[in-house]
Amino acid sequence: MKKDYLWDRSGEPDPEIERLENQLRVFRYDRAMPDLREWPMAEHQIPWHAGIPTWFAGRLSYVAIAVAAVVLLCVGVWWHLGGRQGYEVVSLDGTPVIGTARVSGEGRLGVGGWLETDAVSRARIRVGRIGQVEVEPNTRVGLVQARPAEHRMSLDWGTMHAYIWAAPRQFFVNTSSAEVVDYGCSYTLKVENDGTGTLIVKAGWVAFEKGGRESFVPAGAMCKTTAGIGPGTPFRADASVAFSEALEAFDFEPGPAVSRATALSAVLAEARRGDALTLWHLLFRVSEAERTAVYERLSALIPPPPGVTRERILARDSKALDLWWNELGLGGIEWWRMWKMP
Repeated sequence: MKKDYLWDRSGEPDPEIERLENQLRVFRYDRAMPDLREWPMAEHQIPWHAGIPTWFAGRLSYVAIAVAAVVLLCVGVWWHLGGRQGYEVVSLDGTPVIGTARVSGEGRLGVGGWLETDAVSRARIRVGRIGQVEVEPNTRVGLVQARPAEHRMSLDWGTMHAYIWAAPRQFFVNTSSAEVVDYGCSYTLKVENDGTGTLIVKAGWVAFEKGGRESFVPAGAMCKTTAGIGPGTPFRADASVAFSEALEAFDFEPGPAVSRATALSAVLAEARRGDALTLWHLLFRVSEAERTAVYERLSALIPPPPGVTRERILARDSKALDLWWNELGLGGIEWWRMWKMP
């Protein structure tokens, strides 16, 4: 058959084509097509982009869609971070107070707000989706920030228990003498009216920081802090009373050099293998003259690994100190360093 039969029926038809035409004949359109050129266009039917070059009108459409998407995104972010900003609060005992409102059931602590308990009230605060905080009696806590990547509270006085299951460095607590940085953990923080504080870590890791002074506190350890000085040296919760008292005197009690030297001697004499965490931290906090004694005692408790020499430790070589840390049985310090990186 000729190919032009399909277009103008001028060629010899194919029998199969004829058969299909006969079967579809009932659906054939038999009216004349209107001449659209003769249709008048009302004034209100003129397209908005008439007179605008086609390429430019097309680009305007894409811009309009993009602007609308950005507006919707901003509204969504505002609603998520601003409109819903704050933490849910549940009263556990008594009637805690948020601002001036008493909470007998559930309430909400907004950014910039304060929650306070009296001698017979307790509360639970839901920290977004990353954990919760239980507030003990006679405690005042505030909400400083409530962003997905930074949840920050403050503890003026009293006791709080934090249970956080987020990635490290998402939950922070400010106190008058130190900042508590969570590394995925469970801990108790207590602050006295004079700013003195105690941190007890039950699981995971916590950093106690203030003005460049930093303590790494693992599960089973604790650390104290005081106004004007910052965090002290961390120690095991099961350390002897003599050891912890000598350490507190070394960290916080002002006095002549002989008192400091006496306190350090008592710490080293009372130290046991489990106290290696404390001695490692002391290498950063003692004077150059005192560092030798700390090195000798730590070496007797936990021998330094190959390549970690006396000279490198006394010079506070960071790589040597990290290698020695890895021998303490507290986990590799590389994990800690990774999360400390910006």
